[in-house]
Amino acid sequence: MRSWANVATIVVATAFAATVFAQTGAVAVGSEPGKAGIAQTVKMTGTITAIDPATRDVTIKGAQGNEVVVTAGPEVKNFANMKVGDQVDAQYVEALTLELKRGGGLPVARNEQTGGMKAKEGDKPGAAVGRQVTIVADVTAVDPAKQTVTLKGPKQTVDLKVADPEQFKLIKVGDQVQATYTQALAIAVEAKK
Repeated sequence: MRSWANVATIVVATAFAATVFAQTGAVAVGSEPGKAGIAQTVKMTGTITAIDPATRDVTIKGAQGNEVVVTAGPEVKNFANMKVGDQVDAQYVEALTLELKRGGGLPVARNEQTGGMKAKEGDKPGAAVGRQVTIVADVTAVDPAKQTVTLKGPKQTVDLKVADPEQFKLIKVGDQVQATYTQALAIAVEAKK
């Protein structure tokens, strides 16, 4: 269940990147009995200020003048088509949903799915990638005094604070929680206008 920490790490990494680029975005939070979710969309724009073909490092400058160096791995096709002055537009979406599975019965497991698309040969570099991680964990303890739930997942056990008293009342030992984390990134390089 280390994925809870990974979610926090990804959010922090996205927040760091967002300080470099001009950004706009939205956060949506929702809940209903036995379900809760949060989603965030961030749109970022920057300008390529330097390219090192030997290391494949690309320096991108944001609207506030901050710069970040990104290494374009071998999966980035059409690397040679990037030029200093090109605009980089990225859209990042991430979502986390938690769903109570009363009475359990599902296998405790972690499943991950990934997918992506690349730019056509000869075009400016661009890509879209996505990943979805689903974890099912058993509720092994409920502590009303602390309003925490102990979840035993496929790799570790964690205590989760449930801030909503109405949601907390629904959870019993023997239930399960299914957590689904989804992230998607679309990036495109545009020629200088």
